Amino acid sequence: MTTQASKGQQALANGNYDEAITQLTAAIRTSQSPLWLIQRSTAYQRLGKHELALADADNAVLAAQQRGRRELIATAQFRRAIALHGLKRFGDARLCLTWCRKYNEKEKGLGLWQAKVASDYETAEKEGLSDQIQCTVKETPDPVKDIEGEQKKEEKQKTPVADAAPASAPISTSQTPKEKIRHEWFQSGSTVTITIFAKGVPKEQAEINIEEGSLEVRFPVGQSGTYDYTVTPLFSRIDPTSSTFRITPHKIEISLQKAVPGLKWATLEGTEPVTSSATTASTNTTVPDAIPKPEPAKSPAYPTSSRTGPKNWDSVASAALKSDKEGGSLGDDDDFEGDPMNDFFMKLYKNADPDTKRAMMKSYQESNGTALSTNWEEVKKGPVETKPPDGVVAKKWGE
Repeated sequence: MTTQASKGQQALANGNYDEAITQLTAAIRTSQSPLWLIQRSTAYQRLGKHELALADADNAVLAAQQRGRRELIATAQFRRAIALHGLKRFGDARLCLTWCRKYNEKEKGLGLWQAKVASDYETAEKEGLSDQIQCTVKETPDPVKDIEGEQKKEEKQKTPVADAAPASAPISTSQTPKEKIRHEWFQSGSTVTITIFAKGVPKEQAEINIEEGSLEVRFPVGQSGTYDYTVTPLFSRIDPTSSTFRITPHKIEISLQKAVPGLKWATLEGTEPVTSSATTASTNTTVPDAIPKPEPAKSPAYPTSSRTGPKNWDSVASAALKSDKEGGSLGDDDDFEGDPMNDFFMKLYKNADPDTKRAMMKSYQESNGTALSTNWEEVKKGPVETKPPDGVVAKKWGE
C-alpha cells in the first residue's frame, strides 16, 4: 500500500474528506485500485459531490471485475447506489443494490439502504416523477475517463511534491523479468511471512492490499507489464492492522499476523472464504440422552424331560469341548447337577472317536441344538437343518 493511500485512508477515517481525496488521488494515479476508488467515492459522497462519487464507483466496479474480487464488486455497486440516491435516481439506485446483494448479501448497511431507496422510490412513483424512477444503469458500467475537470487540477496542485508520484515514474532497468519472479513463504506460531523475490520494484507504484482473508500484490514490470500476485482466500484469518510489509531493492517481504496464534497453516491458500472477525458464530452443543445398554442375549432353552428343568445345551457342548481339549473328565455329576441324561451324552462324547465328535458338534451347532448325530459321513455332506420339537416353530433370533 502506497504512502498516499495510507494517508488517504486515515484522513477518511478522521472525517477529513478533502485531504482524503487529495491523497487517494495521488495513489490512484499509480494504480486503479478498486479499494482506493471506493474510498475516494465515499469521500466525494460525504462532501455532497455525487457525480464524482458515482464516477469513482463505476470505475471501482470495472477494476474489481478485472481482478475477480466479488466482495469489492459488491461494495462498489453499493457505492454506486448511494451516489445515485444522492442524485435522486431511485430506480437506478434500487438496481445497483440488487446487484450488490447478488455478490454479497451481507454487505454492511445493505438492508438499511434498500429500505430507504424503496421508500423514496414509492414516493416518487406516487408523485409521478418518472425521471427519478426510471432504470438506465447497466450492471457493468462504461469506463469513466475524467469528469473532475478543474477540480482535479486543483487537487494535483495541492498535492505535496514529496508525496506526489510522477505519472510516469522511471522503471529500474535492473528489474527482475516477470517470468523469473518467484515467491516463497514460511510461518511461525504467530506470523506468516511471504517473500517475493523481485529486484527494482518501484515503491511508489507498488500496490499491496492486506485484508482479513486475502492478500493482493501488484507492481509494474518493464515498460508496460504488470506483476500480479493474489492469494484469496488465505488459509485462515489474519489481523491486517498488525500485518506489515517492506520493499527492498531485491525483494518484497510481507508479514501477516495470524488471528489465531499457534494455528499451523497447512497451505498458504485456503479452500473456503475466511469468516470476518465481525461475524460471530454460535455453536449449540447437544448432549445426547443416555442410551440404555442392551441386555445380554439369553441362550435359547429347549424342551427337555430332565427332572432339573430346561438345560442350556450350548453351555453343555462348550463345556464338553473345553474339557476334551484340556484332557479333563467328562460326565461328573457335580458339573451337570446329577442329570443322568447329561451324564449319558457327556460319556458318549468322551469315548467317541474324532469323526463321531466332529459329527456331534457340527450337528448340534448347525441345528441350533435340535439335532445330535454321530454319523460323520452323513453330517459332513452339508448343513444340518433345524428340527424343533413338535408344536414348536423355529424362528431366527430377533423375530
